[in-house]
Amino acid sequence: MIMSSEKTQASEEQVIYANILNIGMMIGFVILTVTFLLYIFGAFNTFVPIDELPKHWGKKVHQFNHDLHAPTGWGWLSLVAKGDYMNFVGIAILAGLTIVCYLAIIPTLLKKKDTPYLIIAIVEVLVLTLAASGILKGGGH
Repeated sequence: MIMSSEKTQASEEQVIYANILNIGMMIGFVILTVTFLLYIFGAFNTFVPIDELPKHWGKKVHQFNHDLHAPTGWGWLSLVAKGDYMNFVGIAILAGLTIVCYLAIIPTLLKKKDTPYLIIAIVEVLVLTLAASGILKGGGH
């Protein structure tokens, strides 16, 4: 194997993206860990009592939601104070990180006049935001 003495340098936008992703991942992980522990130790009331969970495990999502009158889409926010839904905060942070990262690099791409990547970043933000909004329904959920 031939080793090159040249070091590959990350671009400014790669560093920005990676830094935000790293910080966001740590925040999301900590929130997931804390909310899971709060849930397991019963610090908050739950939407579905832990001892009732096994009888719902085999259900399809639609049946689970129907039987329990569980919210769908962004409806989980109305139950964020419940121990079992509190975990969704960390998941939402992790899921939204890509949008935040792309938004953060747009000014750098503008400054560099990097039109192809600028267009890709803007379209990526628009598509991910539209998908997360719940406007488009798909997947049978």
